[in-house]
Amino acid sequence: MSPVWLHVRGAETTLSLHIQPAARKTEVAGAHGDALKIRLAAPPVDGKANAALIGFVADRLGLEKSAVSLKSGQTSRRKVLAVIGAPADTAQRLLPDA
Repeated sequence: MSPVWLHVRGAETTLSLHIQPAARKTEVAGAHGDALKIRLAAPPVDGKANAALIGFVADRLGLEKSAVSLKSGQTSRRKVLAVIGAPADTAQRLLPDA
């Protein structure tokens, strides 16, 4: 069973995320309600946090940045990312390290 923050529809996977910008370091914090909380070291200025988020998620999934896009939440802490070609073990790759 998939976590509530992960939705697979055909070739597209969507991720519901809660973002904490300007954190001490970039990391996955764990579940936050029906979203996955990610802390970003990047500040929420001039799209830097959004770019850092896309790069972080792409890196964790082993994908190119172009495979990850911001679907909603441009200026919000609540964001939805669309991922094309996400691996079958996406949830395990995004969960915080034990």
